Amino acid sequence: MSIEKIKADICDVCSKMWQLGWVAANDGNVTVKLEDNKFIATPTGISKSFITPDKLLVIDKEGNVLEGDPAYKPSSEIKMHLKVYEERDDVFSVVHAHPPTATGFALAHIPLDSYSLVESSLVIGSIPIAPFGLPSTKEVPESIVPFLPEHDVLLLENHGALSMGSDLYTAYYRMESLELCAKTIFTARMLKKGEPEKEIEKDKLDELLSMRSKYKITGKHPGYKKYS
Repeated sequence: MSIEKIKADICDVCSKMWQLGWVAANDGNVTVKLEDNKFIATPTGISKSFITPDKLLVIDKEGNVLEGDPAYKPSSEIKMHLKVYEERDDVFSVVHAHPPTATGFALAHIPLDSYSLVESSLVIGSIPIAPFGLPSTKEVPESIVPFLPEHDVLLLENHGALSMGSDLYTAYYRMESLELCAKTIFTARMLKKGEPEKEIEKDKLDELLSMRSKYKITGKHPGYKKYS
């Protein structure tokens, strides 16, 4: 795929994120891994609704700008993206956003770690919360490291959410699935007056997870240790 196509797709994803209300003002960022440890990244200080291909940057694994308008710089949160790529060689895109319902769970310090919704169990599994880290410091990237071996989607305590995938749209779809999962679980718990929703029984869950290869769902998937 050409760099021009990748940049066009990034702009498409940025527009979708803004239209869905996952980002406001200058929130969120998107990256895609290229060859030779180069990455395309959205710049800081620009609303995702205004992102165009000429505003995107090409950076190295240290976050240094290799190509792009000198007026633009990568977000301070680029460290979080680069840490994902460093730890996961199967990841080629990372999306960070603040989808309201999922972020509400992150603010309430409630992980979405139940296996209750068929689609989310199959596609993204349980979603833990990475501990709080001060923006622009190494605390944020270091806080996500323990979760990267088994998870493709994370909540960030008091912050937002992070998703990753083998390509841009896989990372985007996982963020979309996260927000729908959060909305559905929130609704279920309201209907049950705050009680936890009913989870899928272990034998059925085993069967469900075995279908991942059939549906060509790639990436990491968390174990369910509470069932062990």
